[in-house]
Amino acid sequence: MEKSLGLLKITVLKGVNLAIRDSFSRSSDPYVVIKSGRQVKRTKPVKKNLNPVWNEELTLSINNPCIPIKLEVYDKDYFSRDDKMGDAEFDIEQFVEALKKEMDNVPTGTTITKVIPNRQNCLAEESRIVWENGQVIQHLFLRLRNVECGEIQLQLKWTNISGSNGLRINGM
Repeated sequence: MEKSLGLLKITVLKGVNLAIRDSFSRSSDPYVVIKSGRQVKRTKPVKKNLNPVWNEELTLSINNPCIPIKLEVYDKDYFSRDDKMGDAEFDIEQFVEALKKEMDNVPTGTTITKVIPNRQNCLAEESRIVWENGQVIQHLFLRLRNVECGEIQLQLKWTNISGSNGLRINGM
């Protein structure tokens, strides 16, 4: 059994311009599913909203930071199978590398590194990894794939597990 390196706290902030899946109401009841290996976490559905605000924190135990995190958005249906509203994935390798940097005496709001959108990631815009209030935080805007429109905004934070000899994090 692999030992966990720590906990990745993913705050699912909001969705923007999500796809219509309920033709009668011209809306959707979206929720987000986050997957890493066998771990599956999900938000609560937001009724009749194409620009939902979840502000829900989902926590994954990370064993291997090289494995991408998968995200899927669904429309909650109460009398039939839930409709898929797109998917995305993101890497946490650069986030984990930023955690290892020496951050003593670094002012809050300092950008540690930037991740640029490209054909290999689902970023809708540049993603900044920053030092905020004594911790490393990454802000992500993900463009959904396999759907006509939609983006999801996330925020990543890290928590060490006591007794874990996983990541050696500086400045924390």
